[in-house]
Formats: sequence, C-alpha cells, structure tokens
Amino acid sequence: MSDLLERLRGRGWRMTAQRRVVAEVLDGEHVHLTADEVHARAVAKLPEISRATVYNTLGELVSLGEVLEVATDKRAKRYDPNAHRPHHHLVCARCGAIRDVHPTGNPLADLPDTERFGFSVSDVEVTYRGVCPNCAAA
Repeated sequence: MSDLLERLRGRGWRMTAQRRVVAEVLDGEHVHLTADEVHARAVAKLPEISRATVYNTLGELVSLGEVLEVATDKRAKRYDPNAHRPHHHLVCARCGAIRDVHPTGNPLADLPDTERFGFSVSDVEVTYRGVCPNCAAA
C-alpha cells in the first residue's frame, strides 16, 4: 500500500476535503487511475467535487513529486502514487491494466557505454507488455 496520505501530511500540504478525497482515491497498491477515474471515485465520496479541482490536484501532486504521471501507448495518462519506490510497469496490451513490478538488477548498469552516446543517464523507465490473465481467459 502506498503511503501517499502520510507523505502529504508530513510535507504540511494543506489538506482540504477535496484534496484529501483525491489523495484517498489514489492511495493504494498498483493504483494507476486516469483523471476521469479519479474524478468518478472522488464524486462517490464527495459529490460536490469538481472535475477542475481533481485535475488541478493531480497536477499539483505530480509537480510535488508525490504522484507519477504514467503514459502507456496512446491511452489516457494514469496517476501512480508509488512515486518514492523505484519500479517499472507491466501493461496489458488488450485492456490496458497496469501493475507495478520490481525486477532485480540495475537497468542503468545494463546499458553499455557504447550505447549511451555520451549521455549521462540518470533514470530508466521500463515497460513490460503482454496480456493479463483476464484477457487471456476471454
């Protein structure tokens, strides 16, 4: 489970009812919701929350580095609260389901110097693609 709410409280982030609901919707393990999904779940908890408030809050959480914006293929951006534990993503090519994965090894070290072209590489994003068990069974 992510510790998004605790991290935000620790930063002294002003916790309005709207912000709290957005953070609660995002908090969890393997959470990768679109902005529209966040809004729909937030409305279920706080009916008066606006779409603009959800979008603004998501943008602020990304700017703070507390939530990652994940883009896979040409699908809508998704928001991942697991911003402080390095991980990669496993994506279903059919339904778009996303899971966090933590393979062993160091992908930075796996890139040979001859393939760095003089770059000083500081970060790696790996996306594994396949078909999830639900889609495979369908």
